Amino acid sequence: MNKTRQTPQTAEQPLWQTIVAKLQSKLEPGLYIVATPIGHLSDITLRALNALSLCDVIYCEDTRVTKKLLAAYNIRKTMHAYHDHNAARRRPQILKRLQAGQAVCLVSDAGTPLISDPGYRLVKDAIEHGQTVISLPGACAPIVALTLSGLPTDRFCFAGFLPTKSGARKRVAADLAAFSGTLIFFESPRRLARSLGDLCEILGPRPAVIARELTKRFEQLSRGPLDELAAAVAEAGPPKGEVVILVGPAENRDGAADDAEPRARAALVDALKTLSTKDAAAQVARRIGLPRKQVYDMALALKDRRSP
Repeated sequence: MNKTRQTPQTAEQPLWQTIVAKLQSKLEPGLYIVATPIGHLSDITLRALNALSLCDVIYCEDTRVTKKLLAAYNIRKTMHAYHDHNAARRRPQILKRLQAGQAVCLVSDAGTPLISDPGYRLVKDAIEHGQTVISLPGACAPIVALTLSGLPTDRFCFAGFLPTKSGARKRVAADLAAFSGTLIFFESPRRLARSLGDLCEILGPRPAVIARELTKRFEQLSRGPLDELAAAVAEAGPPKGEVVILVGPAENRDGAADDAEPRARAALVDALKTLSTKDAAAQVARRIGLPRKQVYDMALALKDRRSP
């Protein structure tokens, strides 16, 4: 009787390795800006894995963090730290590697390098020295938060981390108050309540979202007017994890806010008949979505005009 010959079974190669092997067998020299997951490790791209597997060296914000990512995909590479404290010293070393024809990957702890992370000056220097710069796009916390927020996405402004001091935060908010799209900020959990309060004081009770732990197990989005979110965070205490604040435009009617002030004045005329200046301004600011101080100044002007 004929017997079928049994061949020994071998461990299957992970699918990502099979696909990456077909992408590219060698990296061209250059500086590769590689986006990494902001939470879920599966959010890395095949191109990113390909580059990390084949590059000559990786520069990263924290080697301990990047080591965990590489270990998850069985990648072993030489790594060096590149952060705000050593960037000036590291840049000449990296430029020498690029000039020698090496493929260098730059990653941050999470997300897209240069977005509120080190790397801008390195890219600028590489371009000025005639080196090739390649961006491998991927996860980016501001964009993930924006797509989940329910706020307008056709126009937005990412303003990075808010200043640590209240006065500086208010100045930033005032500078951005006229922008008619969604505002996006990074913030520390321990300063979150105070920052929300400062934003509300300048921008009014606009619709807002707090996004934290994006793509992670305990991802959470809290939605509501700025004043209500500020009160809720103050009562509950600082949340855990990375935080993104999103603030909608003053008037979300096809992104237009051109008639907000005339409507506020018209509403104030009625409100001032029965309410104090302060209460009328607060009521109209909440209804129209303009900063309370702006509406209060309008109310004072209206009262002055009516005075004999």
